[in-house]
Amino acid sequence: MIIRVDTTLALPVYEQIRSQVVRMVVAGTLQPGTRMPTIRQLANDLKLAKGTVAKAYALLEGSEILESRGHKGTFISAASAQAGGDEAKLDQALADAADAYTIAARQMGVDLDLAIKEIQRRWDQI
Repeated sequence: MIIRVDTTLALPVYEQIRSQVVRMVVAGTLQPGTRMPTIRQLANDLKLAKGTVAKAYALLEGSEILESRGHKGTFISAASAQAGGDEAKLDQALADAADAYTIAARQMGVDLDLAIKEIQRRWDQI
C-alpha cells in the first residue's frame, strides 16, 4: 500500500490519507478484508503524529470504508465493496485528485505545460 503525504499542501494531512485510501478502495487496489497498518505503524511510516492518522481512520470508519475489529486490527470493510468497481466513483476520485493537484499548481503560479511535465515525471518515478 502506497500512501504519501505532503505537509506543505493546503489539504490537511488526515484528508490526504483518507482520500488516498478511498481511491485505492474504489480502484479495487484495497479489497474488503485487507488489514490496514496500525495507527502507530502508519504514523511512524509517514512520520506523523498518531492523532493525525487516527483522525483519518475515524473518518474512514464513519464512512464505512474501514472497520475496527478491536485487538485484531483495522480492516477494509465488506461495505466498502459497494464502492469498488463503480466506474463513476473511480472517475470522481480521479477528478478529485486532479482538482487538488490543479489547485496547488495554480496557487504556485505554475503553467499548464510545467504541471503536465511534473505529472509525467512523477508517473515515471512511481
